[in-house]
Amino acid sequence: MKPAKPTAPNGDFPEADDATSAATIKEIASHVEAIINLLGEDCTREGLVKTPMRAARALHFLTRGYRQNIDEVINGAVFATESNGMVSVDDIEFYSMCEHHILPFFGTISIGYMPSGHVLGISKLGRIVDYHARRLQLQERLTRSVAQEVAREAGTTDVIVMCRAAHMCMRMRGVQKERSETVTVETLGRFATDPSLRMQFFATARGANLLG
Repeated sequence: MKPAKPTAPNGDFPEADDATSAATIKEIASHVEAIINLLGEDCTREGLVKTPMRAARALHFLTRGYRQNIDEVINGAVFATESNGMVSVDDIEFYSMCEHHILPFFGTISIGYMPSGHVLGISKLGRIVDYHARRLQLQERLTRSVAQEVAREAGTTDVIVMCRAAHMCMRMRGVQKERSETVTVETLGRFATDPSLRMQFFATARGANLLG
């Protein structure tokens, strides 16, 4: 039997155990409670008593990118290489929050880059995505930010990023188009000028449909 993984007092939200974060979460909870009451509910009833704190912890977790340091995220995982072939990682899941309505948008990001003497640890590409996704965002900005970060950390000018996402602000409100998806592509360096290189990337980017 495998030993149980240790858990933080706040379960999925270990950040909340930091004194500063705990104070911030408590203040957010007070505002969430006021909003719930303004919506016509009663935060003293059994089902809602703990909701403001739960929601505050969730919001704090979903925006943790603001409080992360990219150097700590990468943690030195940049390695010398003689390879000059494209590196591609497909279908990295992400979850973010639309800055216009504070509703979720989620999907996958595929990343390709041409090494220039160095490569990033593969898992760090996923961490770069999370670093930029876990905040109030726009899909267009997220796509460009990930491309620029990969270029900066890998020391290359040649990067391409494709993002495919479903936006709850479009699916569950407003025009209510439940099957809509948004695709954004950011190209840097040779990926912006060489159509054959872009086609090579698109041929490897499977674009798995995780959006339902």
